[in-house]
Amino acid sequence: MGGADIIPGVSGGTIALVLGIYERLVSAISHCDRRLLGLLAGRQWGSAAEHIDLRFLVSLGLGILLGVVSLASLVLKLLLDYRMYTLSVFFGLILASSLIVARMVQPRDRRQLIGCWVIAAIAGYFAYWLVGLPQGTSHDSLGYYFLCGVVAICAMILPGISGSYILWLLGAYVTVAGMVHSAPRLELTSSELLVLMVFASGCVVGLISFSKLLRWLLVHAHRTTMAILGGFMVGSLRLMWPFQRDLTPEVEKLRLKQYESFVPDHWGQDVTVCVILAAIALTGILMLERWGRRAKEQVDC
Repeated sequence: MGGADIIPGVSGGTIALVLGIYERLVSAISHCDRRLLGLLAGRQWGSAAEHIDLRFLVSLGLGILLGVVSLASLVLKLLLDYRMYTLSVFFGLILASSLIVARMVQPRDRRQLIGCWVIAAIAGYFAYWLVGLPQGTSHDSLGYYFLCGVVAICAMILPGISGSYILWLLGAYVTVAGMVHSAPRLELTSSELLVLMVFASGCVVGLISFSKLLRWLLVHAHRTTMAILGGFMVGSLRLMWPFQRDLTPEVEKLRLKQYESFVPDHWGQDVTVCVILAAIALTGILMLERWGRRAKEQVDC
């Protein structure tokens, strides 16, 4: 999930869904509630840890941190120097994920099947439109950065939508990424530290509140929710289209570059390689999902 979160257009929620831990993750986060506060106030540490599935969250959090730290520079280099081939892999990954989600819908009859297709199509069109928007204009206010934190973290746990890309659309990605990069080196000014704290507060509020909504939807409207998530994934494929033209060759930093998608005018070697890479990624994710499903079944037994 950590490796996925640093990939533009790929959500860690997608990986969680493929590996079969998505619902457990949403449930654990949503348990940050009044009951947890009551257990902590009563110093019932064991019950509090069990209530929020602490062992799971700590293990997952450490894995995400390790993925971000170890893969960040590699993924950025691949996207910059081998963009076409790297995007082909991501395209196959997300396409496979959408197929997995489609199997989770499981409509009972023809009417539900048609309804799920309509809902998925609407969600897919929305995601397709969203990832095609130009970068927004940044606003320099604490309230705006708080809102950016709320929206971005909600997108990050939704399969198919990248929180970092939402920040890019809101015009806050460069500012926030710069502050996060400077924080470990203690190079932040007092005003930048305040902005980062407000943004982090927005992330916490958004994560806890949105996870509760997601948990309710997964329990009471599982079929519809999965149809929407699958539509989001298919629509987000627009961002992962392998064939893109670099409109800013003079710019070196990836987050500041702009690309334009195009359709190849002939079937050449590059197209063949891209198709093969996408097919390998698609097959790999389907095998990974199968392994995760079997592992989950063994745990349940």
